[in-house]
Amino acid sequence: MGYSVFMESVQRSFRLSAVTSSLLDSLAETSNESRNSLVERLLAEALRTERHPLIGFHQGAAGRREPLIIGTRLLVRQVVPLAREDGIEPTAQELGITPRQVQAAVGYYADFGEDIDADAEWATRVEDEEHARWERERALTA
Repeated sequence: MGYSVFMESVQRSFRLSAVTSSLLDSLAETSNESRNSLVERLLAEALRTERHPLIGFHQGAAGRREPLIIGTRLLVRQVVPLAREDGIEPTAQELGITPRQVQAAVGYYADFGEDIDADAEWATRVEDEEHARWERERALTA
């Protein structure tokens, strides 16, 4: 996942409305997640979005969920390194987004940087593996 859910868990008890419970059951049936992990993910994402309203979550082709700037296809892990290197305004101009959107990614990173760094490491590992596979295939057909 795109965030630290592997921390120590805490037992909580909540009452849900019948409608919310039914929606949860329905979503759990169609997903590959248990009800507990689904509730953990949805609640974690909702709380993070509440804190950072310009950040949403996207599930990529590999099934990994990562935070992105709402209204764009830009992942936080893609924006933050540019902002670090060039600053807010130049990054906004380069990416064709507003400085407020860049600041939203930076703000999210300030709160959840370890998760973003883990996402970036994962993406680099996948890219390296895919490139190596492509090179092997190319060698076989050359």
